[in-house]
Amino acid sequence: MSNKTTRTRVVRRKKRKLRKRAYFILLPLILVFLGVASYASYLYIKADSVLSDSYEDDGREKSDLRESKVDPNVDNVSVLIMGVDASDLRNNADNARSDTLMVATLNKDDKSVKLLSIPRDSYVYIPEVGYKTKINHAHAYGGTQATTKTVEELLDIPIDYYVKVNFEAFIDVVNAVEGVTVDVPYELHEQNSKDEAGAIHLQPGEQQLNGEEALALARTRKLDSDIERGKRQQEIIKAVINKAISLDSVMKYDDVLEAVGSNMTTNMTFSEMKSFISYGTKGKNLDFETMTLEGHDYQPNGTYYWQLDDIALEETQETLKRHLDISTNSSLTDSNNQSNEQSSETESSVSNDGTQ
Repeated sequence: MSNKTTRTRVVRRKKRKLRKRAYFILLPLILVFLGVASYASYLYIKADSVLSDSYEDDGREKSDLRESKVDPNVDNVSVLIMGVDASDLRNNADNARSDTLMVATLNKDDKSVKLLSIPRDSYVYIPEVGYKTKINHAHAYGGTQATTKTVEELLDIPIDYYVKVNFEAFIDVVNAVEGVTVDVPYELHEQNSKDEAGAIHLQPGEQQLNGEEALALARTRKLDSDIERGKRQQEIIKAVINKAISLDSVMKYDDVLEAVGSNMTTNMTFSEMKSFISYGTKGKNLDFETMTLEGHDYQPNGTYYWQLDDIALEETQETLKRHLDISTNSSLTDSNNQSNEQSSETESSVSNDGTQ
């Protein structure tokens, strides 16, 4: 046997060994890739189905303050977030008040989000009924449309989209991401989602909370104020979002979708929702700025309200307009001034409706 033949056989054996090693290395990678691709396809199909079922036509193509319909792929947009105090136990879906109101403005250029919390006792003009009262009553008076119109007139900006969730959705989403870590400011005893008094007991300090505990912390205001309550809600929402977009939560997306499914309504299509993915993939954490509406306690006829500070409100309006990159000359200014002149009629109307 020649040396050439021997060398050829050795080379062939080495090539076979290399091919076997390549198979052992590549096969698991291929299987993982196929698994990830299959899971991603499954999630996409499920998200399309679940979130499309959450779509609700609000009867308007665009905000009255927009010249044309926005495209969130290229435009800066606003989203009204409503947490509604409704549950199967209370059977009050049609006339529930909004327990949480927030407005998020999203700037497409710098992928930033401003999140404004609106105190639920804010004393504002409700177009649906024609007088001023607590802003959380707007939903009870006229649902999503009445709330949207009220917020538009209050902030003097267009509301392009809304997302409305109930307590069950909040609890299920927090549980789906296996809890969130937040700072509890003080010891508290609070009712749970079943209205069982004192069912939730939390000690102060940073800790991980499950859905029921996070809801209790978001709702309580016994030891501070509605303003601090709004700040806690913002922090909890940020914690949930950051947890949800982390790699650790990828395999939990199925549960998140299930949680959202039957507990959310929105006027966003699935295609429009997909455009917001870029905000969550900018970096490790979203570029969030949290805001609230300044004011002071106000108690006409013994009923508590949060009287908004006019100067601070104007500054907030301007900040949101700049973030949305829209004109500071608003078509609602005259309407707002007219509504503010009705305060004398307001207080008699509020005392007559008996709401708190």
